[in-house]
Amino acid sequence: MSKEDIETLFARFQAQRPDPRGELDYTSAYTLLVAVVLSAQATDVGVNKATGPLFAIADTPEKMVSLGEDAVRDYIKTIGLYRNKAKNVILLSQKLIDEFGSQVPDDRESLVSLPGVGRKTANVVLNIFFGQPTIAVDTHIFRLANRLGLAPGKNVEEVEMALEKIIPAAYVRQSHHWLILHGRYVCKARKPDCRKCIVADLCLFKDKTYSVPAPIVELDSYDNRQSAPDKTGEFLG
Repeated sequence: MSKEDIETLFARFQAQRPDPRGELDYTSAYTLLVAVVLSAQATDVGVNKATGPLFAIADTPEKMVSLGEDAVRDYIKTIGLYRNKAKNVILLSQKLIDEFGSQVPDDRESLVSLPGVGRKTANVVLNIFFGQPTIAVDTHIFRLANRLGLAPGKNVEEVEMALEKIIPAAYVRQSHHWLILHGRYVCKARKPDCRKCIVADLCLFKDKTYSVPAPIVELDSYDNRQSAPDKTGEFLG
């Protein structure tokens, strides 16, 4: 995709959704971190259903450790890989207490030292809570980067590095939100809804499901609550 088309693509995303938000519920850096860890191979909706009751009684590292692994497991048993996730939630909470004064660190190196936290999870927390221009490449972004011809790559790290190089500085902070929401509700894995796509004329994907002219972009022209999400790898811890 050309530099001009990349600029146009993100300008349209910004016009459509000027204030994009992540869909995980949280009240602090800590609850966001736990929610993102739990969201690996699970939907945000499913995670929110589990964390609502959990965070009502354990919204700090101390409270979580006091609650214990068995109880955490019971709260999150509707989420995939819940046994290992419960273990990691307790371990990362204890490490936050022991090594970080119970505070979630605001640098990637420290974050990825926590049990259950990888680069992607760290990037989500750094972006959403600390306002850093990181790009968290999940399955949606990986798919879109390759399908659109935006930043092709063989793995998530290649795509992340490529996106960091080509996305205009004015759009970097919000870019992963726009791409995730577009991948979740429009450019779905099994069958992209090209009829609703506001960047279909820029997309280099050869197998479009519908031929459309350049769209007229309207503010919030789609609402992410109107359709069911694509359940292939939601935010991703």
